[in-house]
Amino acid sequence: MTLYRQLIIFTFLLFLLLFSGTWYAKLQSTRSFLIDQLESHAQDTATSLALSVSPHVASKDMATVESMINAVFDRGYYQEVKFTDTRKHTLFERSVAVKIENVPPWFVQLIPLKTPEATADVTAGWNQAGSIYVKSHPGYAYETLWTDVVNMTLWFAACATFLLIAGACGLRILLKPLVAVESQADALCRKEYKIQEPLPWTKEFRRVVEAMNRMTNKVREMFEEQVAQAEGLRERAYHDPLTGLGNRRYFESQIKARLDQQDINRSGTVIVVRIHDLDALNKQKGFQAGDDLLKRIALLLQKATSPYENTALARLTGGDFGIFIPNASSWDAEQIAAEIATRMSQLSVEQISLTDNIGNVGGVTFDGVTTLARLLSAADLSLSSAMQKGPNTWDIQALTDETDTLPLGLQQWKDILETALAERDIRLDAQTVVECGKDGKLMHLEVFSRIIQKDGKTLNASVFMPLAERLGLVTTIDRLALEEALKHDFKRMGVHRIAVNLSPASLRDESFRSWVLEFLRELPPVSPRISFEFSEFAAVQNLALIKGFSAAVRSHGHGIGLDHYGQSFSKLGYLQSLHPDYVKIDRAYTGELQDEKSDSRFYIGALCSVAHSIDIAVVAEGVETEQQAQVLEDLNLDAIQGYFIGKPQPLATMAITATKK
Repeated sequence: MTLYRQLIIFTFLLFLLLFSGTWYAKLQSTRSFLIDQLESHAQDTATSLALSVSPHVASKDMATVESMINAVFDRGYYQEVKFTDTRKHTLFERSVAVKIENVPPWFVQLIPLKTPEATADVTAGWNQAGSIYVKSHPGYAYETLWTDVVNMTLWFAACATFLLIAGACGLRILLKPLVAVESQADALCRKEYKIQEPLPWTKEFRRVVEAMNRMTNKVREMFEEQVAQAEGLRERAYHDPLTGLGNRRYFESQIKARLDQQDINRSGTVIVVRIHDLDALNKQKGFQAGDDLLKRIALLLQKATSPYENTALARLTGGDFGIFIPNASSWDAEQIAAEIATRMSQLSVEQISLTDNIGNVGGVTFDGVTTLARLLSAADLSLSSAMQKGPNTWDIQALTDETDTLPLGLQQWKDILETALAERDIRLDAQTVVECGKDGKLMHLEVFSRIIQKDGKTLNASVFMPLAERLGLVTTIDRLALEEALKHDFKRMGVHRIAVNLSPASLRDESFRSWVLEFLRELPPVSPRISFEFSEFAAVQNLALIKGFSAAVRSHGHGIGLDHYGQSFSKLGYLQSLHPDYVKIDRAYTGELQDEKSDSRFYIGALCSVAHSIDIAVVAEGVETEQQAQVLEDLNLDAIQGYFIGKPQPLATMAITATKK
């Protein structure tokens, strides 16, 4: 029970006690007053009647005496009037049965009134001729007492109602600081740091609010320290402090993570950008000039690759920069390289370098199994070819001896995707995500889309989704995947939550957002809850859009998660604003978990501390070995996903297996 209600009840009980005491005292005083009045009235009536009839008794005019007694009795205030002689013989008597009107019987029984009696002597000359006996009727007294009690009760009820309303309003105003403290505490649980201003004027409340404000500031400082520690660990291990890009270790870990994935098509582009004469520039114009050039180049690379998701940018060493774009095709690579070269030519006009030849761009595209060493070697050869072409030129080559036979043109891709969507040639695979610990309880199933080609082979989403976005088909794919996924009986499979990847391009389509919300509203109660996953890069680039979508789906009992967390160098503070249900640490960090002194270990531990402090679960993807799983469990991760737990399997097969069981 709230303090407000307790105070209201306590105030009401105090008023009830006061009213009861006052009511009882008033009742007793009124009762005593009426009894005294009845006694006085009876005695006065007996005395005055005795004096009035005495002359008529002396003259033996008994008719007049009787008339006078009747006149007094008929007034209705008396229960009995009697005239007796000296020998106690009744000469005249009038009486009536006691009948009390307009008063409840229970009130008469509860509050008895003593009926007063009075006598007076009647004389004839100097001798006593008899006596008058008068007994009052209690009816009028009861009616008066009842009327006073009712009026008094109504008055007290009106006063109580007014005081309770006024007291409730007053208490609400007085307790307003406590309501604000409650709101502040709830906000603190959500890691929202509200400070109460102005302070309440009540001394006790003022102290409480001041203490809450101090605690809020302290918790905020602790959270900011955790965030700074986690970001500091990542920056020291994977960040180039001058350009703000990743370092060589970050670059190579991103490529290795991609090449080590067994459940996707390994494809992408590696580009190397080399800036010329950097040492000479430092010697002639100073290190500041060289630093400015490197920063301009870093900004140039970020702008050229901004349309491509999950891009890894890094300063490899000195004046060498690396670009890794998963799933990028050969025409993507050529377009990026050409844009970088053009921008460098434009930059040379500003004369920020010693010569017009700022640098060259070389790259390699791959599609299939390869190694990091081979990719870097091929990119270096391509860079050498570009340098031979002249200043600010580019060259892109392809590794062709290990490629799969895939369509090479946009029109071919468009035909394949449109045909697959029209015929609903899509296969859904799923991979389990389990909680850390011995029990290994299922957290959710992550569902992946596969396109089935005419020859029966499947294409992973990592291959066709970038092209689908470019061709404007991604919304249709996301919708189809969601519809197909919810056709399965997950309850029979023992699955209560599934994770589905969504593209930000779909969310930017208002009709798609409306369809998703309507789709969620119409889901039967037995359907699993859905976690919509977005990559960290997509979440940061579309923060407001995803935040609004998150609020909408959560109102229906669903949620969101972040994938490839840590791949970009975004500040951790946005987690507090977006507040996803979980984040999945990028497999590049998981792959580096080798020993207790690993930088990835410290970074993942710091990230867990930050995420858990704001009630966000942490999942590690790409867990391939028992050693990695044990290290992650020691780091207090919530769940893991990877080949160590299980490979992706066709969802239809999983459903059939569950049905047989």
